[in-house]
Amino acid sequence: MKLGVCYYPEHWSPDWWKDDAQAMASMGISYVRIGEFAWSRIEPTPGIFDWAWLDRAVETLHQAGLKLVMCTPTATPPKWVVDADPEMLAVDAQGHVRGFGSRRHYCFSSPSYHAQSARITTAVAWRYGQHPAVVAWQTDNEYGCHSTVLSYSKAARSAFRLWLQEHYGTVDVVNAAWGTVFWSQEYRSFEEIDPPVSTVTEANPAHQLDYRRFASDEVIAFNRIQVEILRRFSPGRDVVHNFMGFFTEFDHHDLSQDLDVATWDSYPLGFTQDFFLTTDEKVRYARTGHPDIPAFHHDLYRGMCQGANRGRWWVMEQQPGPVNWAQWNPAPLDGMVRLWTWQAFAHGAEVVSYFRWRQAPFAQEQMHTGLQRPDRSVDRGGVEAAQVHDELQFLQELTTSDPSGSAIAASVAAQPGWAGAKTALVMDYPSLWMAQIQPQGADFNALELVFRVYSALRSLGLDVDIVSSQADLPNYRLIVLPAHMRQDESLCDQLQASDAQVVLGPRSGSKAEAMCIPDKLAPGAYSALAGLTVQRVSSLPPGWNESVHWGGGGQTVSTRWREDIVCSGASVLATFDDGMPAFTRHNRTWYVATWLDRSGWERVLKSAALAAGLAPQIMPEDLRVNRWGQWVFVFNFSNTVVMYKPEESTTESSRCVLGSVQLAPQDMAVWQMVSRP
Repeated sequence: MKLGVCYYPEHWSPDWWKDDAQAMASMGISYVRIGEFAWSRIEPTPGIFDWAWLDRAVETLHQAGLKLVMCTPTATPPKWVVDADPEMLAVDAQGHVRGFGSRRHYCFSSPSYHAQSARITTAVAWRYGQHPAVVAWQTDNEYGCHSTVLSYSKAARSAFRLWLQEHYGTVDVVNAAWGTVFWSQEYRSFEEIDPPVSTVTEANPAHQLDYRRFASDEVIAFNRIQVEILRRFSPGRDVVHNFMGFFTEFDHHDLSQDLDVATWDSYPLGFTQDFFLTTDEKVRYARTGHPDIPAFHHDLYRGMCQGANRGRWWVMEQQPGPVNWAQWNPAPLDGMVRLWTWQAFAHGAEVVSYFRWRQAPFAQEQMHTGLQRPDRSVDRGGVEAAQVHDELQFLQELTTSDPSGSAIAASVAAQPGWAGAKTALVMDYPSLWMAQIQPQGADFNALELVFRVYSALRSLGLDVDIVSSQADLPNYRLIVLPAHMRQDESLCDQLQASDAQVVLGPRSGSKAEAMCIPDKLAPGAYSALAGLTVQRVSSLPPGWNESVHWGGGGQTVSTRWREDIVCSGASVLATFDDGMPAFTRHNRTWYVATWLDRSGWERVLKSAALAAGLAPQIMPEDLRVNRWGQWVFVFNFSNTVVMYKPEESTTESSRCVLGSVQLAPQDMAVWQMVSRP
């Protein structure tokens, strides 16, 4: 459990660097990320490098005892790189070249930019790869930010044709897979196939899906070029990338197989304002952020790396105050920066790094706060970061001196992956692409559905692993697939072999790999598990609500989507107004045939969790609890005082080591579960 910060020495007078480094160390900062946007200062002229300033900055930070995360500066190629080959720029869906003047102005398919990226990565890695202060490398910065994964350049078109040839072998196989006989779209050669853009009406959905898969693979290949260079010149250091929130344009699971640590950039208030929450939710959580937005991503990115690095993740950028990029940018309530930091640690973060050290008084991000204000005074985020450091030290000293338990950090580090979760939520990027390509209803947002189901699980007090469809699932008691549209025989075999309770959401198994309806109708490969067949679907316009009547009594609300299903073994547990099944169970498999409201999902998940032998409980509103090994973390996101003490058992008692039973608004507590004699 360490703190970090993002620092830009090129933005400040060198006379400030030593004071900054000492102030960071005094605040409790251990890790400093530098260099991700500094290419024009590192190489101001083609082939002419200016290392002196960066050498001095690295040494200054090193002398203060700080560990460095060095970055490859490829997210912002200088103007001379662009002028040398303007065709390296991405092209958007309207055919506009995405020009120089901000950032992320390159196409992932550009051969010339691949070469430039490899060249600057090699130069920086050779220079600093063996420096004792450098403990990790970040590749590029926020792949795909500003909608830059999908490019329709000449280079992308050529690369897509090669990708198709490698995956299909012959164009006849493409024609058969895509169903190009429809609307006379058949191709005679790969050279006739263009990207699916600028068509009169919607492009062939299978064509679109393959372009999404291709574009994702291009990001992964681009990243791999840098990873291989960094491992050659800087062995033994972690290689990381900083992912984003609610971003699905490439398969993060695939890319993470080349990383040691998955990191992500956490901006709870920005995500609350910019994404699919209701107006009421955006107002309610304007200054705290939705309680489950950070947690959802913490659990998602904890599930990225596998093998020896399983479960390793950081927050690379933590919001320290108001940001500049959301539709609206409120200031967090006092205490929220501290709460967000502890929430990340409660989900297993090794490092929480704040963005940024000092607010810049110029350029695009001057309205984005830091731990310091532009005048070098400490902002509220800096005060709370220092508080977290003091609390970490207090707990470290308390627990190491107490024979009843070891230090929290040691306890967490010893846990293999997520120590408390018996619930897995499966998130599949190709399934999300399928829903985006063919939503059928304008407001059917599969990512929102995944988040809403996750949020319902957390409101029941359940710890959750978010995993890929390729993950090993035998140790889970409850496996939830909220929006798994892709028919997946391998995953189906795992679910069949598992002893877990399985919950399938609407549209499960409704598409084969080639984006067509399965031969035996939805839920496709999962039909035998679910004991039913989907015969017809309806998307429901806003204002059209249906009641769901539960067999045990009571009603909840259904919106957006419903399916007409025929049971072939499944028992009906809830029905629509017309008596058709809305929720069923077949042995260990539960099927939801509609878009349920929050209370509906809580009923479904509570029933499945109880059947799984778990102990779900409806938590006080806006209270969240995490258990990691012997440690229980409690967070109050509400504006009222909340009382909470962990449940004890015949084998465990609890003691509060930070905070108390009474949690003030925006407060938190840490409890230790101690074995009874």
